[in-house]
Parts: sequence; structure tokens; C-alpha cells
Amino acid sequence: MARMAGAIIPLTPAVHQMKDIGPVPRFADAKGDIEYPIVRDMDTNMYERQHGSGLEVGSYAHRPILHEVEDIPSNAEAALSPTEMPFTQVDFDLQDEHSLELMPEIIGDENVREKYAINGLLSLTPDGMPILGETPEVKGLWSVAAVWIKEGPGTGKSVAEWMVLGESEIDLHASDIARFHDHHKTREHIVARTSEGFNKTYGIVHPMEQWASNRNVRLSPYFEREKALDAVFFETVGWERPFWYESNAGLLEKYGDAVMPRTSEWEARWWSPIINAEHLEMRETAGLVDLTAFCIFDVIGLGALETVQRTALRQMDVAVGKVVYTPVLSPNGGFKSDLTIMRLAHDHFRVVTGGAHGMADKKWFTDQLPADGTAQVVDLTSTYTTLGIWGAAARTILQAITKDDVSNEGFSFGTCRVIEIGPLRVLASRISYVGDLGWELYLPMEQGARLWDIVWAAGQPHGMIPVGIGVYGTTGRLEKSYRAYGNELESEYTVVEAGMQMKKVKDAEFVGKAAHLAHRDEDPAAILCSLTVDDNTSSTGEKRYMLGREPILTLDGTPITDRKNRRSYANSAGSAPSLGKQVSTSASSSRAQSAATPRPASSIRRTQGSWPDGDPRLHQARADGGCSPHPH
Repeated sequence: MARMAGAIIPLTPAVHQMKDIGPVPRFADAKGDIEYPIVRDMDTNMYERQHGSGLEVGSYAHRPILHEVEDIPSNAEAALSPTEMPFTQVDFDLQDEHSLELMPEIIGDENVREKYAINGLLSLTPDGMPILGETPEVKGLWSVAAVWIKEGPGTGKSVAEWMVLGESEIDLHASDIARFHDHHKTREHIVARTSEGFNKTYGIVHPMEQWASNRNVRLSPYFEREKALDAVFFETVGWERPFWYESNAGLLEKYGDAVMPRTSEWEARWWSPIINAEHLEMRETAGLVDLTAFCIFDVIGLGALETVQRTALRQMDVAVGKVVYTPVLSPNGGFKSDLTIMRLAHDHFRVVTGGAHGMADKKWFTDQLPADGTAQVVDLTSTYTTLGIWGAAARTILQAITKDDVSNEGFSFGTCRVIEIGPLRVLASRISYVGDLGWELYLPMEQGARLWDIVWAAGQPHGMIPVGIGVYGTTGRLEKSYRAYGNELESEYTVVEAGMQMKKVKDAEFVGKAAHLAHRDEDPAAILCSLTVDDNTSSTGEKRYMLGREPILTLDGTPITDRKNRRSYANSAGSAPSLGKQVSTSASSSRAQSAATPRPASSIRRTQGSWPDGDPRLHQARADGGCSPHPH
């Protein structure tokens, strides 16, 4: 149906095998469909559940069996249901053995016979999440696809709210159909990722675990340089991004235990102490960061200011060359996103946001365009590349390769302008997501490799190193208590609860303004804060480290719940190497703050050197509950 309308819903029909056996003597007196506990056997990727007088045995351990939509029979052709395909016993042989081992009393009873067995069809998506929301291609056409039966009622309620009220009571951004980039919608990508992901449906998946299939789809112009430096690549929306560089392994000896090594296999998986070493070296010298995965789009035209004013919480009627970090609100005043907008001309604004949520942001801005056609959104994600350079020596390095004035007086924080670097014209934006002096450098994709070489050569005398996203996206931002969308920021929490309200609210109308004004006049139900761990020694004597999403409890083990019945948990967690602490962020009920022992990290100060000129205001804004300088 979507294809007929010109929209794409990237999923595939896939087989889930199940047998129904019985009657089972133990269930002979059962009066309902489910009277016994459902058993989930995680070690074998199977489940067993009582169904009346029978037992259903299902598996996610067999080989991935995918179908084309055209393979599904019509109602007339199907014996029972179009979603019940003929059973393939060879795929279930091992599962028969596992279920017998787990439940010999039932499975081993020769009088308990197989009633029926099916290859039942369900919908798999490339990232395992449902596909909900208005399709980006066709206005007014909504998708509610790939939803498990147990989630059906709640999903129906939530999407109905979204359609009628403009948003759901619960945050659905991870299931938003607008999250997909073009390459996600190809049949090859769908087959590759669903084939890899099927056996993980019931599996234990590490929160940092990377996909192995369909890699190297989007490569930055720095990719070959990064490979030569032994980069360890993690993937984000198809982009290969260095998470750390093995070439920096020599820093481990320099910093010793300050890299906070991990001995537990679980926390050490998909991680390296080199990340923390890179963090410390960047603070001391300078770091070069590949930011090509940014999603970049321009809002242009006579109605451009009207569009960005309506979309952004912060004032966008600013001087040309101003860089504005701003929350983007939902109608109820929660976070729809947070991102950076640069005013490049009277009728020209450039939006920079994280790649993972970039397509959804682009759709949201497109939805706010004036009906008279006086503004357009132009996607430049594959047109421009970005390099970040931060650290104590960042200004010295940049000044060595440009004749433009990059002093604090000549290039103040929160501004951008085009500068010349050798033969290149580069849009430089002075902003920081790691809490150190530096710039983001934007230029056409095909010129990126030349820029890398120029900056790299200039940085070597000053000890500059390549730095991975492990620092940029985790340690650097957490040490400065910067927020991230999808972790600390989502539609279920307000700007006030996130500690990101400004002193004044602009006069211009924007989405969520009425709700935001109301939130400013009431006591917040929760307060987002940073917490450090005083003692992370486990009962076995081994130091353990949070990875995020762990519950935050009081000393006596009581859950912390705010008046909206939201539980407190670690939104993000990671190392703060400059502090020698493990740090997390958490939204906690203000009533429970005094009962919890973790110490707020809003008093973070650099432990080495002095603050770069011009940037103490950035740190102070965070300590005072101000805004994060970048959303990625």
C-alpha cells in the first residue's frame, strides 16, 4: 500500500517458528488460555507457554527465513491465514531437543502429540524497532507497522494521540518512520540487517554492540587517513566513525591508572581505555575529530526566518554569523530535538544535528514550512564534511594555517564565518561539545582530505592527536554535563526539568510555547543532574562501571519516583577521566535528592591547566543550568 502511494516502509516478512502440542495432562483442568507462567529460555532463544490444554513452543534460534511481500499468499490461497506458511521441521530439530531438555515431563510424554506447527510470519525491520508515524514521502499517510501483538493496544493508543494531538504521551522517536536514511530503505540493507538481527530478538545484546553486516556504505573523506592510524570504526546511520585510534595506544603508559581500566568483560566489551587516554591528551594538547556523520540542511527563502522561529525555542532573529544552540519542542513542551542553527544570511539558516535523528529533524522542519512556499529545506548532508578541532592548542594550530583573526576578540564563542585555510574556504563555527576551546570546520566533501592534511601537519608540533567519538559523544560531554537527545532529552521531560530554560522567552510564537511557559511557572517534577560514583567496587571486589539505563536508587534500595510516576535511571554513563570518576546523568524527583548519595557533578572544574580564553562562560552556563552547546 505504501509503495502504491509512493512511500517506503523498510521491513521484510520473516518466519518465526512455533509448535502447539497437547493435550498436556498438567493443564487438564485449565479453564483459561494462560494460567501458568510464560517461560523465556534466553540461553536457547526460545519460549514455552501454556495455551489452554496445550503448550506452545516458539523459537528465535533457527536460521533467518525471510520472504518477499509477493510470496505471501492471498486470503483465498491460504489454508488458515496468509501469515501461516508451511512448517520446515529441519529448522526446528535442535529446538525440539532444547525443549525436551527443559521440560521433559511434557515434551517427553509420548501421549502429548503435535497439534500443529507453523512458520508464522512477522515483520522485521533493519534496526528491530517498529515503524510508526507519518511517512516522509507522502503527507497524511501514516505507518503503524512491525508491532508485536503484546504492544498492539499501547501502540494504537500512542499513534492515535500522535495523529490527533500532534504527539504521543510517551516518547516514540526511536520508532519514528522518519528516522531512516535512503540507504536504510534498500532491499539489500533490509535483508542484511534483519538476517543478522533475527537471532538477537531473544538474545542478550550489549548496549554498544555493533552491526557486522552492510558496512562501509558511507565513508568520510578522512577514511583512508583514519585507517592508516588504526581507527576502530563504529557505524552510525551508515557512516564509519572512528570510536578510538589504536595508534594512540602509547598514551596508556603516559596516563597510567588515570585511563580508568576496566577488568570486567561486560563493561570492557566494545570499549578501550584508549578512549580515556585520548580524552586526557586532548585536554592537554589538541584533538582532531571526524564529524562527517552530522546531518546538515539549510532553510532558505523569504520565509526562512519564520520557519526557524516557529521551530526553535531560542531567538533566531539574530545577527548574521551567530550560532544558536536550541531545543526544538513538541506541542506539549517536551523535547522534539536539540540542535545548532547558524544564520548565514538574511534568508539563509544552516541546521546541524546528529546523524541518528537527522532525517526526523529534517521532516520536522519541513512540516513547519509556510504554506505559501516562501521557504525550502535543502539537505546538504552528503555535500559537506566537518572536522572538529579542540583542546588547549586549538587556537594556536588554527592560527598557523589561516591569516584570518581567530583570537578570542576576533572570533568570539557562538559565532561562525568563512575563513581561508590554504586553498580552501572553510565555514568555521566556534562551538564545543567537549567543553574545550575549538571550532567545527565545514567545507565541501571533496575537499575534506586536503583540509585534514593541512590541519594534521600544523598540529603535529603541538602534540595534536586524532580523537574518536568515544570522547566526543561520551567522556567529553559527560564530564561537562552536556545533554544528548534520546538520552537526557526526550518528549517526556520538559526544558525546565532538563535545566535548560533561558532567562527570557522570545516574543515570537513557536511550537510548544504555551506549554513551555506553563512549565516555567510550576515546580518541576524532576531535576536532571549529573552524578559521580564514589565507590564502584562490587561485592566480589571488582570495580564495575555503569553503561547507561541502570536504575538509580536511594541508599536503602528504594526506587526514586517523581510525581508523574517516572522512575529515575542513568540516562547516560561513562568515564570522566579529568575527574577520575565514573559519571552519569539522571532525572530524579527533587523530593528524593536528599536521600540519594551520588554527588552532583555541576561543580566540575578542569583539573589541569586553565580555561581557554573566552570559554569559561560556556562552562558556567552549564553549571548554572544553561544549555548544551551542541546536540550530537
